[in-house]
Amino acid sequence: MTVDSTAARKPRRGSSKRAGAKTRAAAPGEPELVQLLTPEGERVEHPDYSIDLTADELRGLYRDMVLTRRFDAEATTLQRQGELGLWASLLGQEAAQIGSGRATRADDYVFPTYREHGVAWCRGVDPTNLLGMFRGVNHGGWDPNENNFHLYTIVIGSQALHATGYAMGVAKDGADSAVIAYFGDGASSQGDVAEAFTFSAVYNAPVVFFCQNNQWAISEPTERQTRVPLYQRAQGYGFPGVRVDGNDVLAVLAVTKAALERARTGQGPMLIEAFTYRMGAHTTSDDPTKYRRDEERERWEAKDPILRLRTYLDREGLADEEFFAALETEADALAKRVRDAVRTMPDPDNMAIFENIYADGHALVDEERAQFAAYQASFAEESN
Repeated sequence: MTVDSTAARKPRRGSSKRAGAKTRAAAPGEPELVQLLTPEGERVEHPDYSIDLTADELRGLYRDMVLTRRFDAEATTLQRQGELGLWASLLGQEAAQIGSGRATRADDYVFPTYREHGVAWCRGVDPTNLLGMFRGVNHGGWDPNENNFHLYTIVIGSQALHATGYAMGVAKDGADSAVIAYFGDGASSQGDVAEAFTFSAVYNAPVVFFCQNNQWAISEPTERQTRVPLYQRAQGYGFPGVRVDGNDVLAVLAVTKAALERARTGQGPMLIEAFTYRMGAHTTSDDPTKYRRDEERERWEAKDPILRLRTYLDREGLADEEFFAALETEADALAKRVRDAVRTMPDPDNMAIFENIYADGHALVDEERAQFAAYQASFAEESN
């Protein structure tokens, strides 16, 4: 599903609102929150961000979120069955990822963390390719330049600097494209992110920083990381920041489109804080019951991004039971394809760890290769 690049834009002041829609203002004392679809599935307007999508586009966004969630759930199950070494779930963050991912153009370049499975889906990366690294059979499994989607980055926050440098190159080349860097609220405390903010502002780089604030940096809540809302940090670096309802796929799409267009037209970087929630564990090695209460999760379950759009589609008569049934069948087929792909992934050559280290070879690596080969051969000798 592609969304018309003119669909989301920053309207002129005084422009007319959609008939029957309401405008939601932030409550007194609360940070401004861009929202176009309430948790109850009610369409509202925002004075600075607007979007107008067809029924097909709305169903496409719903399909993206449902299939991404099903893929994510299947990967979590596979890890529990011992098929994957680890998995970082995106449960609850589907709207933030699908909305922002669908806002990008094909020539934009994306720098993800290790949790952007929904963005990868939007960029056309085969979901099964995301699993090789977590199974331990490769270092990524896809060509970053094929979809302009970089390999997953495990080091917290470093991709923000990579994105800034790439964006600086885009600007020097005079290309009409933008760069988007993803990171979490925990990474916003890293020095790499601060350095990326500085360089991007000074060099007016065409980059959008997309922070998925899912409330928890593993076991550390956001209030122990910052005294101000994360999006306000951008002011200190000289570029704008905005907080968007990260569980509202329409608002995320509208805000990200506007930010990317701003970057493409030479207006420099922008920070988007997608205010969302991590419904599951940080990774499958984490136990969130040790540091957060069930009541907190229950409050956020009422804001579920998929249920929110489903309610709106039902209320407006934009999708019927045939659509939802077909989507469920498609999700089942995707889950089976993921299971089959993981279980049939070939093991890598044990000697491959010594390749692609030095361009011209290295004596120490050659020595280590020989020692490891002898070690491997010893098992064959013992079995004879």
